[in-house]
Amino acid sequence: MSRPVAGVRNQTLILTLPGSPKGAKENLEAVIKLLPHACQQAAGADSRSLHAGGVRKLEQDAGVQAGAASGANSTSSHQHEHHHQHDHSHGHHHGRGHTGPVAHTDPASRPQSNDPRAGPTARHRSSPYPMLSVEEALKLIRDFTPPPKVEKLPVNENLVGLVLAEDVKAPESVPAFRASIVDGYAVKVTEGSPSPKGVFPVAFASHAQATETKNLQEGQISRITTGAPLPPGANAVVMVEDTVIHKMTDDGNEEEEVEVLTDQVKPGENVREVGSDVKERDVIMKAGEGITVTGGEFGLLASVGVSEVSVYRRPVVGILSTGDEIVPHDRPGPLKLGEVRDTNRPTLITAVRASKYEAVDLGIASDNQWLTGDENRPGALEETLRDALRRVDVVITSGGVSMGELDLLKPAIERSLGGTIHFGRVSMKPGKPTTFATVPFKSNAGVRQSKVIFSLPGNPASAVVTFHLFVLPSLHHASGVEPAGLPRAKVVLEQDVRLDEKRNEYHRVLVTLKEDGKLYATSTGMQRSSRIGSFKGANALLCLPARNGSLGKGEKVDALLMGKLLNEM
Repeated sequence: MSRPVAGVRNQTLILTLPGSPKGAKENLEAVIKLLPHACQQAAGADSRSLHAGGVRKLEQDAGVQAGAASGANSTSSHQHEHHHQHDHSHGHHHGRGHTGPVAHTDPASRPQSNDPRAGPTARHRSSPYPMLSVEEALKLIRDFTPPPKVEKLPVNENLVGLVLAEDVKAPESVPAFRASIVDGYAVKVTEGSPSPKGVFPVAFASHAQATETKNLQEGQISRITTGAPLPPGANAVVMVEDTVIHKMTDDGNEEEEVEVLTDQVKPGENVREVGSDVKERDVIMKAGEGITVTGGEFGLLASVGVSEVSVYRRPVVGILSTGDEIVPHDRPGPLKLGEVRDTNRPTLITAVRASKYEAVDLGIASDNQWLTGDENRPGALEETLRDALRRVDVVITSGGVSMGELDLLKPAIERSLGGTIHFGRVSMKPGKPTTFATVPFKSNAGVRQSKVIFSLPGNPASAVVTFHLFVLPSLHHASGVEPAGLPRAKVVLEQDVRLDEKRNEYHRVLVTLKEDGKLYATSTGMQRSSRIGSFKGANALLCLPARNGSLGKGEKVDALLMGKLLNEM
């Protein structure tokens, strides 16, 4: 029961007590008489004058008996021990009720980020995070991405790209009435007998429009258009090609009599029955199916009168660049020594929006976390991240995840936001320091939830590769899209490609569909992680294995398809 935590923030004393009533009571009783003195110190009172009389005077002023705390602890310890002995003597079923939390790992073995307040000499010389394979990283993303949230939306064009969260049943049949599938004449045919043949009066016309339809009497026919309701009394339609006009009206504008040339028409011929396309209460779409850009699903929902559906909400994504050296890409004038134009933020915003997710521009954050001169006052990076988590579901940052003394994103996530870093290094090229974390968060409505942070490398090519490889699958998981991530295909190499013996590489290429029906991959040139030009024209990433040597021209290799293929067929 002894896990109280205390601290000071902005001249406010903060105490956190155990969750159990007994533990909270015991811990509060132990410190409550000392709170006035602690509050004076937190408010900034002169410490020297407060402590002029020594500890014994402070205890007397607070009404605390010297040694009381240790005595209380001793008594509590004795009672606790006695209680355990009592329980064990009666068997095991009480004995486990008082066991405290037990950690099964050595704290020294758990990876944690640098403490920036310790200065550059105390920072890690090698990363404390284990090197994971891409497959291991993707599994952690799948396991720790928050599940999709469900919302109801009206059926309109804004549904495109969303995934259904529930089955959809047809509220009405299609067609809702018996309808003609051809232009012709509605007739009545007796089952088992030849259809009427000869000259018949045209009683009226039935058009594809909302109107009352008259009854068709024996010996009459009715002109009918495709999609029009079959008049009561009729049960078949003779195609217009099987008829000729026998007589016109006096004004020459209408058919008065038409001759039917065939007696082979059967009951139900050329008639679309009620519910023959969709029956009322049929499941027309299942949970997990998407509304695609082709419009077929939207048309189906509209055809049966569905007004709203339950879908998985697409997460809102915030994009943040970090670093005191970063300046807006469109700032006029030459760069100062050490300044770098912000390439990643506009590039990632474009990539997020191209993937059909809402992107929020979070700007550029300074590196001055913990560098404000006051360790109790949050730095710009922490404040920016806290504000971002109130506005978006997923935060993508770039830069600040390597091993430098000002690479502060991992410390900010762990030490300031209380987040969990699920991985901080991946065995890949480019993008090794890619970081995936979740942060506990309470919304303005008091709802506890988990928000995702992806901290991508600052090199532009690395940031784009890792967005497609890691962030996009997470967005897909969070919005119900399966399979998650980029589609994969086999491509034929157009030139030799050197391999990296230690890390898998994701090589930017242009993939072309050629006349033989195969996909061919051409490198975009030098693949250095800082070279964003390697993405110019690229529509795929070659998945190159880690091994010595190279792959030769004509060999087949997997590729992740990012965009539209070049077509030479």
